[in-house]
Amino acid sequence: MDSYRHKGLRKKLIESIRQKGIRNEEVLEAMNRVPRHVFMDSGFINFSYTDKAFPIAAGQTISQPYTVAFQTELLDVQKHMKVLEIGTGSGYQTAVLLELGARVYTIERQRELFLGAQKILGDLNYKARFFFGDGYEGLPAFAPFDRILITAAAPEIPQKLMEQLAVGGIMVLPEGDRFGQKMIRVVRDTEEEHTRTEHGYFSFVPLLRGKNQ
Repeated sequence: MDSYRHKGLRKKLIESIRQKGIRNEEVLEAMNRVPRHVFMDSGFINFSYTDKAFPIAAGQTISQPYTVAFQTELLDVQKHMKVLEIGTGSGYQTAVLLELGARVYTIERQRELFLGAQKILGDLNYKARFFFGDGYEGLPAFAPFDRILITAAAPEIPQKLMEQLAVGGIMVLPEGDRFGQKMIRVVRDTEEEHTRTEHGYFSFVPLLRGKNQ
């Protein structure tokens, strides 16, 4: 499943991400342990370790590795933190969070992806808690979360998710529409106040409401 060739290509990919400015070695090491090719359609398997996004099922994409590293670095995950991921997708980002020692709760609105990610992550012996539902609603029954990561572009910070973020917690999301999105890092300072910073432009699929049977 994970050959010497895959490991060699992955090492080169991680070095290229480091060269682009990712400094958190724990993030880089976590990504070096995740076999990205397993999360991709077999037609793209030879491109698994290029620093590009690729199509997956249900009209979605597996994010560019640099983008995964960038979001994860901004999230500043520590071991045993409770992390809510909005948009399981292929499960690749979920695996990176798990490699960092997080307790991951992940929501996916596309049933095909919800089922597929559970199969792949299960086969790799990763253990997350999976939920089929609307990411905008979050998981109030399991709140608060130390970290919240949104892997699709929201037009604004979803209020219900902000309410589920612990005081002192961090949320990272791309904010904007299909014409342009900024990477946003939000720190919840108090129950009522938060600090927002912007971290460059990216391109994500939109965060959609509801769930797709």
